[in-house]
Amino acid sequence: MNFHQLHIFYTVSERGSFSSAAQALHMTQPAVTMQVQALEDYFGTKLFNRSTKKIVLSEAGRALMPYALRSIELFKETDIAMSAFTHMLEGRLQLGASLTIGEYVLPRLLGPFGKTYPHISIMMKVMNTTQIMDEITRHQLNFGLIEAPVTHPDMVIEPVMGDELKLIVPADHPLAERNEVTLEEALQYKFVLREQGSGTRRVMEEEILAKGLNPSDIQIVMELGSTGAVKSAVEAGLGITMISTSSVKHEVTLGLLKILNISDASFKRQFYAIHLKSTLLPISAVTFLTFLRQHALEG
Repeated sequence: MNFHQLHIFYTVSERGSFSSAAQALHMTQPAVTMQVQALEDYFGTKLFNRSTKKIVLSEAGRALMPYALRSIELFKETDIAMSAFTHMLEGRLQLGASLTIGEYVLPRLLGPFGKTYPHISIMMKVMNTTQIMDEITRHQLNFGLIEAPVTHPDMVIEPVMGDELKLIVPADHPLAERNEVTLEEALQYKFVLREQGSGTRRVMEEEILAKGLNPSDIQIVMELGSTGAVKSAVEAGLGITMISTSSVKHEVTLGLLKILNISDASFKRQFYAIHLKSTLLPISAVTFLTFLRQHALEG
């Protein structure tokens, strides 16, 4: 018995078939079957009840599952613990990132990460959450970073970094003379917002609802499909907005935009890492996610 066999056993159970597990593990179906049979020979009992339609865990398989899960978790914890000492790691990471993360959060972190781990190369695709999940399931990406939690039976989703939306106004706006306003005061003005369904828009609307107000009362003059377009519209004086503070640092430094606190509301959110349950992340990916978590703690 070894960890590899336990991982295959777990994946077969999760996927419900040897062929699906083989696809997830990048193995041939006979190789998967052989490893499960070797595990069954080791324990001297069947771990699955097989039929023409599907396979299900036997009583022995159900008893083994908690230990297989524990071994997988221990393996992950070992990777995380050792990642701090593996600065000579080599590898290529393929990850997907949603718009705010990919355009504004990760670029300023990739430099420090590259200096610490110069032999890890990163290929990042900026796309929406649906596209990220699709490419992960097709094994085109190791993992993804998204702005809102999702539910998927085949995926692990865990918080990795925090973020906060703030009120952003043009430098010559009447509110720019203040550092703080109430939510009701802010809603008296016209807004330029991200499109309906975006992570940023969802966080804003959920907090407005939580405060007993109606998101439909927002005076929306324009809805745009990118944070860059929203910023440009606000700079042009078309309205004010709520977006991540990480996306306006340059404009604030130049004096084009100003960040205001909303005294009676908090628009905090988490960024999430997402990957397949059946695929163990390479240690280079574990190292990258550990780096992001550590940066979040230091920030």
